[in-house]
Amino acid sequence: MGKFKSFGVRLRFSMQMAFHGVMSNPLRSILTILGVTIGVAAVVSLMGIGEGARSAVVAQFESLGSNVVMVKSTDRATDFKPDLAYELKERVNTLTAMTPVAYGSADMKWRRSRGTISVIGVNSEFPYIRDHTMIAGNFFNEVQVGNNSKVAVLGYNLAAKLQGGRSPVGQTLTLNGYEYRIIGVLSQKGDGKGEGIDDKIVVPYTTAKKITKKNTVTELWGKTESSRDSELAVVQLSRIFRQKLGLENGANLSGSGNTSTLLGNLGNSGNIYQNEDVTVTVTSLDQMVEEADQANRIMSLLLGGIAAVSLLVGGLGIMNIMLVAVTERTGEIGVRRALGARQGDLIVQFMLESLYLSGIGAIVGVVLGVAGMDLFARYGFDAIVSFTAIRVAVSVALGCGVVFGVYPAINASMVPPVEALRSN
Repeated sequence: MGKFKSFGVRLRFSMQMAFHGVMSNPLRSILTILGVTIGVAAVVSLMGIGEGARSAVVAQFESLGSNVVMVKSTDRATDFKPDLAYELKERVNTLTAMTPVAYGSADMKWRRSRGTISVIGVNSEFPYIRDHTMIAGNFFNEVQVGNNSKVAVLGYNLAAKLQGGRSPVGQTLTLNGYEYRIIGVLSQKGDGKGEGIDDKIVVPYTTAKKITKKNTVTELWGKTESSRDSELAVVQLSRIFRQKLGLENGANLSGSGNTSTLLGNLGNSGNIYQNEDVTVTVTSLDQMVEEADQANRIMSLLLGGIAAVSLLVGGLGIMNIMLVAVTERTGEIGVRRALGARQGDLIVQFMLESLYLSGIGAIVGVVLGVAGMDLFARYGFDAIVSFTAIRVAVSVALGCGVVFGVYPAINASMVPPVEALRSN
């Protein structure tokens, strides 16, 4: 018990001496702390911005729905007939739903208001595929699609603007001179999510032909029960389109697993000229989410690594200052040794001084880093307070204090008492 009490007394005294050592030269201590503060603040803020960017990108992809498979044509020669969506659903057993997607814009007339609005043409399975619920009315059914019914479902923002927050269900609006009855309002996805669906009008693809003035579509969207099924669907769809385009097995087919790209150029005569022009892509959005997440995580780590260099510089600054302190305080060391201080006591004292400097710098750095993220957020950057980044930055800062304080502390403990007293 006496040994523990003696150790506690020596430790408390070493802590007091370390505190006085730091405060004996406040300007030098502040400059040393500043180096650590800048490093910690840079790590916290930059990794927070990287994490915010990652979350924003992932949220945008996830707003398009889960387990979604997208088939897209990038060449007018390979645009799809809308009925192909139903054919593919029957041929690919992992697909639980599929819709053609037609994009266009129309001149909208609402009472006395005029404007141009984006329009999407789909079938009745669109809400299920995109995981999009209704907040008012209903989505159009397959009977209305088959009858070319002039019905419309509004995005959240558009509906709020038309009726000032009240439900516009039951009202009519005009698109390119044709009257459409509003039968429903989609729930809000948020700014930049769901391909801006909040500001668009959704109509049956059969009536969208009057707006797009085309009998074909450029995209087909499908849905599966699981992420594994979406991988299988991509493989099956890629094989189907390879056969449709007349490509030989494996010829100019790049990509594997969840994403495949079909290459070739379908001319008017139906011949295939295989080159580097991408004409049809089959993609799993789940895989795109994973790839975007991984890419942004790597970016966050790179930003954190660059900022961590500042922490290393701050640690070297601590070691430099502590070496100077050992030289200047040789007399103090001699007095302590003459009064019975052990080598271990001196090591603890100078190690504590390093920890004080790095600890204060870490605390101030975290505060400034979080404040910096708020500043970035005001200018439109997505930033998230990453507790992982805070833990890493603080741990590295304290680690620097310990590591770079060891050598000066050992130097202090190795000073012979007689020489130390003589220099006093």
